[in-house]
Amino acid sequence: MSSYEKCPLPDDIPEVIALEIEKRGGIKGLKNCLPEDECAKTQSKMHKACTDPVRLKILSLLKGGPLCVCAIKEVLELADSKLSYHLNVLKDAGLIEGYQQYRWVIYKLTEQGEIWMGCVCQSRNLMDSI
Repeated sequence: MSSYEKCPLPDDIPEVIALEIEKRGGIKGLKNCLPEDECAKTQSKMHKACTDPVRLKILSLLKGGPLCVCAIKEVLELADSKLSYHLNVLKDAGLIEGYQQYRWVIYKLTEQGEIWMGCVCQSRNLMDSI
């Protein structure tokens, strides 16, 4: 008996889907494709952090390299409190990190932020070609 036949799926499921489920090891195989809970929570946090256009702009600025808060503030024309809020959301999501250099606070993309922005830029290129 195949793993598909052991699945509690409707009898009239399209054959192409039944074969796909079977190819992936049945329902158990599909479950094995899911990310661990902690990974899913981290990914969700990153996605939520990137739902705001201001935060996407901050990430785009930092894609070019590290910047001080004053430069980000000047470019985006944001109040200190608003910029601080957005930077904290991005830091909490693990996409950026900040460090003190003399009296300046410098922000840069983390390794995960670099990967994320690589994906965003690829999708932007796809959108441009439509």
